[in-house]
Amino acid sequence: MAEDSAWLMSGLEDDVRPRMFEVADRGEAFALATIVKADGGPRPVGAQMVVTARESWGFLSGGCIEDDVALNAREVIDDGQPRTIVYGTGSPLIDIRLPCGGSIEVIIERVSPTDAALADLRSLTTARRPAVWISDGRLRKCIAQEHGDDTAPALIVRHYFPCQRLVVIGFDPFALAIAGLGQTVGWDVSILAPFGPQAHPPIGVSYDRRTLAEAMNDPAPDRWTAVAVATHDLEQDQSALIPALQSPAGYVGVLGSRRKLDQRLAGLRSAGLDQPAIARLSAPIGLNIGASSPWEVALSVVAEIVDACRGDTHRVVGPSRKPHVAA
Repeated sequence: MAEDSAWLMSGLEDDVRPRMFEVADRGEAFALATIVKADGGPRPVGAQMVVTARESWGFLSGGCIEDDVALNAREVIDDGQPRTIVYGTGSPLIDIRLPCGGSIEVIIERVSPTDAALADLRSLTTARRPAVWISDGRLRKCIAQEHGDDTAPALIVRHYFPCQRLVVIGFDPFALAIAGLGQTVGWDVSILAPFGPQAHPPIGVSYDRRTLAEAMNDPAPDRWTAVAVATHDLEQDQSALIPALQSPAGYVGVLGSRRKLDQRLAGLRSAGLDQPAIARLSAPIGLNIGASSPWEVALSVVAEIVDACRGDTHRVVGPSRKPHVAA
């Protein structure tokens, strides 16, 4: 029987920033491996692994190169010398094959727990501000994206965007499934339910029973926030939809029948929302895949959020398809 370590569970972590901060908090240096060129393969430029003396997180291929990357990364931790490694076409490593073909170029750098760039990345991440990691393998800096693209002559330029937030309003099985699946894919999930159960939901997400007027703006939705309304109550829906559609939220959707859609839209107009704001609403919520069970509906909603909020491989938010509600 295969050992548990043969399963790349650590590769399910796409955003390795939390691991970078965790290792630094332990006072340990780590190696950061970044794909800087990719011709084929399952992972894009910018994919990363974090490697310590005993652990690793993230993945750069389909399990083809991770062991070798970790081996080299631990040497980088020890000697401090960055390494550039090419796998696949053009690589001298003839014993490491890429079944998908093409080539992958990886740069591995050693990062001290007290590195100023790491501290700046943590500050920008906490503030939910886009950041750019710029490095030549030995010296690095991390700047706010809005400060410009000062990347020359960097070998590594890695853009980091705020973690996708998912705010679910409601507490029925549909709301619970949407929140649970959002958590599974690695999002920062919270459930808002002013009239919900006293006990916290059994899936470990944030839970807020305050009024929507208070909870919706603590913190206020930003471009990397998706709002999924699933209360089945028109009045509560309006209380959530109005501030959500007035905010910069990258996605706003509401669960409900098409029969009530005209009534819902009339209520939004009466509240003073203009047509561009209303046209941002996804109603009924989710991709049209014939979903009926809570988990199927959750799948359709999470997929729609990815579609709406994934402008490119770095999760730049902006609708990438025509909204359900026509102008």
